[in-house]
Amino acid sequence: MMFVVPWDALLGGVLLGLSASLLLAVNGRVAGISGVLAGLLKPIKGEFTWRLLFVVGMVAASLVAPWLGFELPQTLPVNGAVWLSLAGLLVGIGTKLANGCTSGHGICGMGRLSKRSIVATCIFMASAIITVFIRLHV
Repeated sequence: MMFVVPWDALLGGVLLGLSASLLLAVNGRVAGISGVLAGLLKPIKGEFTWRLLFVVGMVAASLVAPWLGFELPQTLPVNGAVWLSLAGLLVGIGTKLANGCTSGHGICGMGRLSKRSIVATCIFMASAIITVFIRLHV
């Protein structure tokens, strides 16, 4: 078995960490995507512009990445608008219950050594491992 360094994933992780660190250092804000999006839906004075730019930057990055030679997933694990909507709804409920999403807890919270985020990330990872095991072996 040959080990291959996933350079694209490594670069993506570095950029995520760098962007989250910059947002915290420059703006004093945590780059949890669910919190950023929630702030757009329920705007607070002085908070809307940076949140909008953050989301526009994420969408723009997905459009620019293929031009820079990075491949994006061509398929999704579920098909159809109903399943996608149900999956999105479940993600939203989970995010609300966990008081944040995987990016917020996993990247920002873990980086700040937040106990809540460490526990949440461990639960996310355990759930993902169990889900993959059931999907592949049951």
